[in-house]
Amino acid sequence: MAAPPDPLATQPYGEMGTPLVMQVLAHPDDDLFFMNPDTVHSLQAGTPVVSVYVTAGESTGVNHEPFGPRHRHRHDRAAYSSARHQGLRQAYATMLGLPHFTPWTTEVLDLGGGLRAEMDALRHGDRYARLVFLQVSMHEPAPGASLPLMWSRPGIALPYVDARDAPAADDRHSVYTHQRLLDVLAGLMERFRPTEIRTLDPDPDIQAHTVGAEQPGFSDHRDHTAAALFTWKAMAQWVSRSAAGATGAVPAFTTTAYRGYYAHHWPYNLPPTTVALKARFLFQYGGNAAWHCGNKAGCGDYGQGENEPLANRKGWIRSTHRRYPGAHRIVAGPYAYEVLGNRAVRRAETRPGSGVWGEPQDLGGGTLAPALSCVRTRDGETLLFALRFAVLEGHGGPNTRDIVMWRGGGWSSLGSPETDQDRTRRTGVPVAVTAPDGSVHLFARNAAKGVSTRALTAGVWSPWRDLGGGEVQDGLAVVTDERGRIHVFGSGHTTVHHWTQPSPAAPVAYAPLTHLPTPGDIPTATGSPTGTITLTYPLPASSTEYSARL
Repeated sequence: MAAPPDPLATQPYGEMGTPLVMQVLAHPDDDLFFMNPDTVHSLQAGTPVVSVYVTAGESTGVNHEPFGPRHRHRHDRAAYSSARHQGLRQAYATMLGLPHFTPWTTEVLDLGGGLRAEMDALRHGDRYARLVFLQVSMHEPAPGASLPLMWSRPGIALPYVDARDAPAADDRHSVYTHQRLLDVLAGLMERFRPTEIRTLDPDPDIQAHTVGAEQPGFSDHRDHTAAALFTWKAMAQWVSRSAAGATGAVPAFTTTAYRGYYAHHWPYNLPPTTVALKARFLFQYGGNAAWHCGNKAGCGDYGQGENEPLANRKGWIRSTHRRYPGAHRIVAGPYAYEVLGNRAVRRAETRPGSGVWGEPQDLGGGTLAPALSCVRTRDGETLLFALRFAVLEGHGGPNTRDIVMWRGGGWSSLGSPETDQDRTRRTGVPVAVTAPDGSVHLFARNAAKGVSTRALTAGVWSPWRDLGGGEVQDGLAVVTDERGRIHVFGSGHTTVHHWTQPSPAAPVAYAPLTHLPTPGDIPTATGSPTGTITLTYPLPASSTEYSARL
């Protein structure tokens, strides 16, 4: 459970240490579909990557070729799990710049509580990857998805699933429980001390018309959601235990979360060259039944082989979306603000104009999403806004989000555009602006994918108000024009939606712009001394940016 906003936070921070990325995935291939090209870019930059796969990925145990019939294949869950592991080794070897059948070194990790995990490691020069397989079953003995139930209901225990011929094979019938999985994830964080933790989307969009393996009513696979929720709760546990430990230091890490099946419902945001790069590694992951890789159980996840990722109409390979878009470091006056260890921090500039920032000063705030918004009031006061995991219990307990504000050393909750507990989880990251009349206007995407707002005028916040208009992706842009009017922009399905004030100090209202082409990703908006606003955003499936003066 996340702590309430801290009235005064003074925790010290540990050293950042050597850069290392930890990725926590639900299934083998989630990193290749939803996090790449970030994974390969990290490896190419010489940043070690530790990828942790929560489930065994065993599914029904059928490893079928793409586009072919499934009924001719036998069900062998241990073999399918092993084949997917081999596919990952092939893909990561290629990302490291090595032949895809390069041998890996293998170690068995003792996770405590009778649990063990296989860890495969491969190094090429300064590039280093490790793959950790936790092997939580995707299925209960009774019907139903396992990981989501273990997150949401008390008393669920899930078996460890052996992968064929794996060195960490379990003959003790070990099981995972809610708390045991949290302890394992937090223990791995403590073991590897990542400077960045990447995971999936803990709060996917409400989606009336779902496709394929999407969970009913939401735009993602239910295992993705559960794995991300366990990861966020494990991060909170790691931070809490570290802060209460001998040194009292908060781990200094950043966080990135990635959308999953969401990509199917919005214009694609990657240019062809990046899609081809992702496809190269998915081709290695998918492998082929005719390959001689040395793994008797199989040489990849054959259903993702050949040209299937590119041919699949769901288009997951064609986008990479961050769950919390926006500024991860904001400079305001002599300070820089960011989220570190899931808490807000402030850094002072070591020398005026140097751009070099000192040690982080803890501002607290609870468990925060990584994107922040910051404004200066007319009297020079700094206001900081963040999206908070207000309560993160699971296990039959509550699970809510809210927007919080830091002002003069203390935090307060501004609530959410939503009142229903589950709908608060769909709240977007806040963006704020100070109007020339001194009022502060706060905007956030709501559960209906529209935009809601509150305003601070003469020290009093107005209620949340839905602005109407079209559906938008999270990642709003806000700016004021030469007349002092506020403009808000959000990327929709076919155009960029626009809200503004008809006159200064009037309420912000929907004001559609009909001449804009379809956006491929979120917009940016900047004002100029001449009074014009420049709106910029990428076109779909392209490296070309569209720019318009308004």
